[in-house]
Amino acid sequence: MKKICVIGSLNMDLVVKVDTMPKGGQTLIGSDFKEVPGGKGANQAVAMARLGGNVNMIGKVGTDGFGQTLISALKKDKVDTKYVNIEDGSTGVAMITVDKNAENSIVVAPGANFKVNSDYIDRNIQAINESDIVVLQLETPIETIKYALKKAKELEKYTILNPAPAVKLEDDIIANVDLLTPNETELEILSGIEIKNEDDIKKAAKAMINKGVKELIVTLGSKGSLYINKEDMIFKKSYKVEAIDTTAAGDSYTGALAVAFASNKSVEDAMDFASKVGALTVTKEGAQSSLPTLEDVANFRG
Repeated sequence: MKKICVIGSLNMDLVVKVDTMPKGGQTLIGSDFKEVPGGKGANQAVAMARLGGNVNMIGKVGTDGFGQTLISALKKDKVDTKYVNIEDGSTGVAMITVDKNAENSIVVAPGANFKVNSDYIDRNIQAINESDIVVLQLETPIETIKYALKKAKELEKYTILNPAPAVKLEDDIIANVDLLTPNETELEILSGIEIKNEDDIKKAAKAMINKGVKELIVTLGSKGSLYINKEDMIFKKSYKVEAIDTTAAGDSYTGALAVAFASNKSVEDAMDFASKVGALTVTKEGAQSSLPTLEDVANFRG
């Protein structure tokens, strides 16, 4: 199996359940508060490792108690952590509310994640060099992401960017992305094209391809996912499950795609595999606590 390098965030997720999302100025009584290891980068790395992936991670945590907990969680799932550094200051934190419909609202305080800079990428370039696939998200500084993608392509690596949380990106960032994995909202922000239907998705995806992206897999929530490149388009329906918490669903999907491609699966098989993983993820609470194993996927009957 090909080796995967994840460059991204490590957060401690502080999760509370509510009946409905609070409005401005409103105080609600929640329930079931939990601390769960998270961060989009760490979530994706753990998802890959549990699915049998060979994965290392570049990132930073703080000197508080959360930092060591997050590193220990990665090690427990056999993610190579020798490129994860402890930095003076606070660890990244995500404050998450989950309502009775399993929808979530998230506010992130980046902490040490925003100390991952281009110098740190250079000091840990071996992690990229020894890998075949490099996966990034947008919870570290944009300039760092831009630099890491450039270095990965110089080293002839296959690059995957999960553009979340979505922001408008420069064309020279997009040009170094082989596979982009946005949801509909993220695709709309990236492309500047309002998305109301499938034709709009196709138009927005083509706009990103014209900027240099080689291929996209757009996640459509309960509707499924759509693969688009210059010549082809493949639609994959989602597996129907009773959702409890959608936290980390996108992370598990991207992680599953990376493992599938590391195993030389076809695009269609990779999408099917990732759809099963995403479906299993939403049936459990939390971020890393909800991520399935390869055995879970093998036993899944959707």
